[in-house]
Amino acid sequence: MASHFRSYIWDPVLIVSQIVLMQCIYYSFLGLWLAGVDSLVPTSRSLDQIFNYELLGFASMQGRLSMMAFILNSLTCALGLWFFIRRGKQCLDFTVTVHFFHMICCWIYNAHLPAALSWWLVNVACMALMAVIGEYLCMRTELRAIPVNSGPKSNL
Repeated sequence: MASHFRSYIWDPVLIVSQIVLMQCIYYSFLGLWLAGVDSLVPTSRSLDQIFNYELLGFASMQGRLSMMAFILNSLTCALGLWFFIRRGKQCLDFTVTVHFFHMICCWIYNAHLPAALSWWLVNVACMALMAVIGEYLCMRTELRAIPVNSGPKSNL
């Protein structure tokens, strides 16, 4: 059998573990970002900030700060894609998967599908940022020049 450059075999355990890891990164760093922006304004900390779609909005200061935390979280998750996924072709897949599971969690938490336009806009913007920055970082790493041994050449 000839070896193929970057040939990958189907590994469902690796894929599921990467999905779980990205979901953990998403929620843990979102919690940290929310705690950081909550320190700017006195607000009550609860799971509503993560899962309640009605809190994300332009009308209140808490809504704008929560939106800022979601956007900063997409940058952090792009770094997670770069460190743990490492393939530019898979960044969009993992980004959509993370946000799909977040939508499912919000659906379960609120007992109905999110209906606020601001929630959809923030999540689409976060998806775009996370995917584009993650792909950029991964592609930059993938396209790095391969060092060639520049030692002394033998004269044949």
